[in-house]
Amino acid sequence: MRYHLGMDGGGTKTAFVLLDPDGGVVARSTQPSCYYFGSAGGLAGVERVVADGVREVTAQIAPQDVEFAFFAFPGYGEVSGDVAALDELPARVLGHRRYLCGNDMVSGWAGALGGRDGVNVVAGTGSIAYGEHEGRTRRTGGWGELFGDEGSAHWVAVEGLRAFSRMADGRAPRTPLHDAVLAAAGVRHAHDVIGVVLDDWGSRRADVARLAPLVTEAAAAGDDTARRIVGAAAAELAGLVESTALALGHRPGEEVLVSGTGGLFQAPVVRTAFLEALHRSRFALEPVEPRYDPGVGSALYARRRSPRRAPAGTPSGTPS
Repeated sequence: MRYHLGMDGGGTKTAFVLLDPDGGVVARSTQPSCYYFGSAGGLAGVERVVADGVREVTAQIAPQDVEFAFFAFPGYGEVSGDVAALDELPARVLGHRRYLCGNDMVSGWAGALGGRDGVNVVAGTGSIAYGEHEGRTRRTGGWGELFGDEGSAHWVAVEGLRAFSRMADGRAPRTPLHDAVLAAAGVRHAHDVIGVVLDDWGSRRADVARLAPLVTEAAAAGDDTARRIVGAAAAELAGLVESTALALGHRPGEEVLVSGTGGLFQAPVVRTAFLEALHRSRFALEPVEPRYDPGVGSALYARRRSPRRAPAGTPSGTPS
């Protein structure tokens, strides 16, 4: 039986999906995060997550019936010394080596585009783009909040805080964004925001990123400063798409399918600005709505990369 198994690892949970030979979703499992950086469980904890998830989705079949599998780990490839250990880990669970390991950006891309060639850009807490074209692959962005992640929710939030500080000093005209930041921080005096962000929140990436909706909501309400931030974020995200398309060998004017995923795209004002930025590109960037979740994306990628290439098909029993 030619079953295909996918795993999409994340910072909060790990999704497992099993596709039958016809492409139908026959089993799912949700397990804890397999993000091992800074985790007490380390690689041993990752192996437990993989073992539990694989056992659940293959409860009605034998692991040997899995024709091919793809395991998407968060952070895969970002610490080269850990790659060999991660690559070896699924063999102990499956009992065979018919699988690939990769970064979770791949499962997001495969799900969003349904396994078709194109580029997916993620604008969540961080930002990253990944694409494939005629067998070539390319990752762009994903450098982290200290010196990258342009256009992400964290980046938008920091730009909002930077604008707030300029307004508070009188270096820039005060807009409604100023009072929105004060309210979100729960303070009355501008300088108290420093203590909230640096001490109370500890400059934690996720906490800071939660300010991004203040900026997008202000932009939607017509705040000029917030609109400029959103426009800049959209331009950065479109730039990630363009650089990925160029590296994949696309020529100017050539059509490239593009999807955008991640929490920042939940804001209509961001989606609109992103579409406008895509239309200004030298490439014929064709926006498409994401088709499937990353868990299904991992299973689709297993089908795509299987040495015995499964026939093309659309997963059934799965919401888009």
